[in-house]
Formats: sequence, C-alpha cells, structure tokens
Amino acid sequence: MRFLADLHVHSKYSRATSKDMDLANMASWAKAKGLKVVATGDFTHPDWFFNIKTQLKEEGNGLLSLREPVRGEDYPVEVQPGEVYFILSVEVSLIYNLGKRVRKIHLVVLAENLEDAQSINSVLAARGNLQADGRPTFGMDTKEFIELVKSAAPSAGIIPAHIWTPWFSLFGANSGFDSIEECCGDLAEHILALETGLSSDPPMNWRLSSLDKYTLVSNSDAHSPANLGREANLFDTELSYKGIIQAIKTRKGFLKTIEFFPEEGKYHYDGHRNCGVRLSPKDAIRLKNLCPVCGKPLTVGVAHRVEVLADREEGYRPENAVDYQHLFPLQEIIAKAQGKGKHSKSVMEAYFSAINYLGDEFSILTRTPLEEIRRVLGPRVGKAVENMRQGRVRVEPGYDGVYGVIDPFGEEETIQDTLF
Repeated sequence: MRFLADLHVHSKYSRATSKDMDLANMASWAKAKGLKVVATGDFTHPDWFFNIKTQLKEEGNGLLSLREPVRGEDYPVEVQPGEVYFILSVEVSLIYNLGKRVRKIHLVVLAENLEDAQSINSVLAARGNLQADGRPTFGMDTKEFIELVKSAAPSAGIIPAHIWTPWFSLFGANSGFDSIEECCGDLAEHILALETGLSSDPPMNWRLSSLDKYTLVSNSDAHSPANLGREANLFDTELSYKGIIQAIKTRKGFLKTIEFFPEEGKYHYDGHRNCGVRLSPKDAIRLKNLCPVCGKPLTVGVAHRVEVLADREEGYRPENAVDYQHLFPLQEIIAKAQGKGKHSKSVMEAYFSAINYLGDEFSILTRTPLEEIRRVLGPRVGKAVENMRQGRVRVEPGYDGVYGVIDPFGEEETIQDTLF
C-alpha cells in the first residue's frame, strides 16, 4: 500500500507547542495534508499517554486509530476511524558530559504497541521527570539510553533527530559528535535511521560516506497541526509498524522523502540574529567564524557543519539512496499569492476550499493538473506550484534561529552569500 507517514511530532504537552495539538486536530490536519500515518508524539508524558489509551484503539498491526469520528463542524476536516493511523512516538533530550564537553542529543523513539510504550515509560520514569515536558530530558549518555530502551522494548526504533541542528543533535556544531560511532559506540547498530531535519536534505547528507549505511528519514517535528507533513516519508509497503520499520531498514518499499527546502531551515547558514548577519560557510571560515559586527563567535549552521565533515564533493549520490522531493506548503503559497499572513481568514478559506475540491495537500502539490489548481486557486498559485515542481524558486537561507525565505513565484534565484 502506498502511503505518506510523518514519524516525529509533538503534543500539546510539549513546551512551545500549540494547545490545538490534540489527537482530533492531528487526525483532521493529517487527512488534509495527505498523511495516512502520523506520530502520536510525547508518549512518555502521563497525561498524553492517558489520552492515547482512551481516545485511540490498537489495530493489531502496531498502529492505532481513532475510537470516535472527528466531526467536520468542530475540526477542519472530518475523519472517520481507520482513515488516519497513529504510530507511537516520543522525542527525548539527552544532556550529559563526555570528552570534556557538554553533549545535547535529541532522539526519536518509536514503539510497536501500548505495552512496549508503557515498558519504556517505566524504565525512563526512574531516570527523570516525565510529567515536566512532553519531550523529557535525561542526564544519561546515548549508549545508556539505547540499552534501556532496547531492554524494555526490543522492537523499538531509535532515530537521532534533526541530526545537524547546532544545539541539540548528533552532529550539532555546539554539542554534538563528529561520527555516529563516537556518540553510540558499539550500539550504533541499533540506530534505525537518521532524521535529516528541516535545515538539511539528502544531497547534503550524501556527502558523508560514513552515513551511507543509514537510511535517511524526514519528519515535520510539528508543534502545531498546520505544520504536520511539512516533511514526511512516502512508503509502498504493508500498512503496519513492522512494514514501516522493515521498509526503513531495507529501503525496499521506501519510495522517497518529502523535504522542506533546506535553505528555509532556521539553522542552514552561519550567522548572528542579533547583529543581522548571515554568512555562507566559506565567508564564515574566511572570518574565522567570528561575527563581523560584534566580534563574537557565530552560530555555525548546518551547511558549514556538513562542509567540515564531508569527504565527498557536492552532487554525489550513493547507489542505494532513497529518492527525495522538495515541496513548499500550500498554505504558504496561497498566503504569498494573496500578500497576507498564512493564518489569515481568506488564506484558510482558500486552503480548505482547495482541499474540498481538489483533494489532500500532497496530491495538489505533486500531481493535480495545473489547470485544475488555477481554476480553484487562481493563476498565481498555479504558477507557483508549477515553479516548485520544476525547482524554479528563489531562496534566502535561514540562520541563527531565523527561518529562511523561499519564493516560489518564479523570480530569478538569488542566494546572497554574505548579508550584513
């Protein structure tokens, strides 16, 4: 079965997350986006785990579905039980000292059933406060965490999250490692996959030969329902936990990843937000990674970090690599076409009108005939979708926590290497 899955999101119990990130809203927006499988997120949080157990039911295939329908008058899109499935997931934060440095690593954990999730919760509850945050923090190293999770639930999947972001990731410039083995030691074999994150895409990761043996996945890390599916994974396999895990392991039935334009990620280039400085890696290196305005160290971005660790030139593609596709959210295309905010009333009305007449967002962005898009959303939106499909977009890279800008309306591409 062909389906789209987003394996990393957060619930309303995580910090800086929308109060609308409940199961009904998640299911409704997942259907609007075209997701068949969406992560629960945050299963370690006691209150959220109670919601999962009472509002979802296990289907016997490692996935869960709604117990009751989601009504269209209360939520954006009506959803019947069985139309959207959930996979148990949580992101954890590990903060510890190793090699005379403070390490800050985020990992995504997938569980096959409620019993396994409960077993993981039991062992982790003895090591930290699960009530404090939907993304709990533990003072243990990565090896110890892998051992604990695998002992509690052998079928659990462990995925290092957004592996290139500077502050909390496997390869983060400020707190990470230079290799997976340095981080995980002899337990690296238990790593299911690597999550590219919003600020990198597969071609950037293909520059490191050491990553060839790991499958690359892409997920939204959504903190609000509208951001579900902004990155996702397209499978053609059995609709089950085992089917998804096996497809990731073998890359058979794993068709492609759906990618944010990495330049839009808020840690793509180097820079200083407070000083308004954005620099390409080559310019940052020329300035010895110091801000030309204040003289302090720059926040080193993903592109720079990849450049430092890469042992291949740009453009290399491994033989068994999973395909990928860059997409720009439909809601943001409509907002740019109207010259309004993406949450404005007219934008939301146009967005859900398109979903109603044309189908889910993923279908609209990838295969709906352009003449149909123009008929429902107007020629400007149709042109933007055409440009995106052909890769004709203007990009301004993000830096130091500032999202980049992607303009899909056909202007000549202008990447500024140095902006002061």
